[in-house]
Amino acid sequence: MQEALCFSYSTAAALPISSPVVHRPRNLPVSVAKSIASTPKPLLLKSPANGIASSPSGDKSQIRELLLYLDSLGVDSFNCLTSHPPLISSPLPQVKSTVEYLMSLGLSIHDLRRVLPMCPDLLTCSTSEIIIPAADFLLCEVHVKAANLPYVIHRRPRLLTCSVDHQLRPTLYFLQGSIGIEDVAKWGSLLSCSVENKFIPRIEYLQKLGFSYRDTIKMFRRFPSLFCYSIEDNFEPKFDYFVMEMGRELKELVEFPQYFSFNLEKRIKQRHRMCVDKGVCLKLPTMLRLPEGRFLERLEVCCGTSSPVRTSPLWYRNSDPVT
Repeated sequence: MQEALCFSYSTAAALPISSPVVHRPRNLPVSVAKSIASTPKPLLLKSPANGIASSPSGDKSQIRELLLYLDSLGVDSFNCLTSHPPLISSPLPQVKSTVEYLMSLGLSIHDLRRVLPMCPDLLTCSTSEIIIPAADFLLCEVHVKAANLPYVIHRRPRLLTCSVDHQLRPTLYFLQGSIGIEDVAKWGSLLSCSVENKFIPRIEYLQKLGFSYRDTIKMFRRFPSLFCYSIEDNFEPKFDYFVMEMGRELKELVEFPQYFSFNLEKRIKQRHRMCVDKGVCLKLPTMLRLPEGRFLERLEVCCGTSSPVRTSPLWYRNSDPVT
């Protein structure tokens, strides 16, 4: 089994002390300031990290130690506390155990400086009950390679805060069974998304546009990133332009769903207008994927030649003789 699975808290490598320090702003958020100022009689809870009784609100020295520890890592503690106030009551041993485990998975100090402000929930989750099972799931069931795990976490740290039984595994089965994605490891970030709230609405929306269920699933299988795009900000304006201005057929989007990944103003509209001005009609991949220089060269070649043959990438079914 991968080295990451054999981590022992007692043998975790010590963190570098010489890491750059990020100085905190003097003005803490109201919720944090109140937590520091007030010292109500604390309730004693057991830390998941070491079983030692600790105070959920904490005294000033405990809070100060937590902030200094995060600063010693170069992590923006102010941002972490602002976006996730419960962190202020998290026992320092638990925070340290989480950091040590993340480093045992291969994350560097530089990774932590991005991951923790992005998802400070990591520092308040139980390492043994949530984070470790999630990492094991990614390695053993999603088949993410141990060498690639830091990249997956770096891109979507929230994966490690998700329940395996209620979130990660059901989403994996949906992507594999309903969509037909064979290598889900390449799209690991999707596992933290909700099937009911994110995947299904996008599938239903494309069907409302006129795509069959079969073609809709084919689009998501070919380009799973479609699940991440906004219906209002992406699908609607780009589809309207595709149909109303470009006058193209739906089956082109079935073959090239990556169309929705290109910027509407800077790439789609601009290149379509250039093609119209030149009297050229290119296939979507040819029109959108080529770098600017090669695209302009292709336009010039088209304008100075006769109609392309059917096997040419310049040919488009509805194109006039000038393509």
